[in-house]
Amino acid sequence: MSVVGIVCAMKSEASCIMNLRFPLFKMAMPGQNTRLCLCGVGTNMAADAASLLHKNGVDALVSFGVAAALDPRLTPGDLVLPETILAADKIGAGVGTETGTEAGAEAEENRLVNLEWRNRIQRQLSPQLTVVGGALVTSQVPLTSGQAKLELGKATGACAMDMESGDVAEVAAKAGVPFIAIRAIIDPVEFSPPEALLSVVYPDGSVQLFQFLSLLLNRSVDIKTVFHLALAMQAARTTLVAVVKTLGMGLDSKLTDRISG
Repeated sequence: MSVVGIVCAMKSEASCIMNLRFPLFKMAMPGQNTRLCLCGVGTNMAADAASLLHKNGVDALVSFGVAAALDPRLTPGDLVLPETILAADKIGAGVGTETGTEAGAEAEENRLVNLEWRNRIQRQLSPQLTVVGGALVTSQVPLTSGQAKLELGKATGACAMDMESGDVAEVAAKAGVPFIAIRAIIDPVEFSPPEALLSVVYPDGSVQLFQFLSLLLNRSVDIKTVFHLALAMQAARTTLVAVVKTLGMGLDSKLTDRISG
């Protein structure tokens, strides 16, 4: 049976799999054949976590957590199981066209999801979940406006964006192991977390309490925005928990015995 390594950026994502508190870059074991590593949000941190997992016996990798919608039709709680992972810093306006541009070639190089594993998982999920495929793009910076989301979606053809999956996919490709991404939408196109709020969030997603209260008191962030974001996170987490309950903490590790990287 394969040992599945799951990379999460934030504690709120990892807690959908297990409630144990553990620091960044310390492996946890939610199941006999599962390893979980919390990497925090930031450039290269997901790659470091994925490499750590692989060096410690993991032979299948999963990027698990939340994502921002680039498609206006997606709402909080929708599940993205991409067939393609793109890197926003490596592709240009040619993505999604049928021309033989360098950008299009780069997009082809980013098709790193194991489709057999991904499709088997989708078939097991409840029909009550809204599940979409397509492309997931990874950006090194968060998107804090609807315009930025629409522009990235238009340039890449992606339906959603995160900050970790591209790095995990790259590690998986170099190691020759299967990879999938499981991402629930947290913020739709029309709503984005304000930059001021992001400035008081630690890499693991927890909030600097006093700085956060200061933002509320000086009205840099209003309580309505915080409430909206909390509801969206609850919707995303509900979906992720449902996925884990259906597939098990190993996220269907038995299936990876019949697939190759």
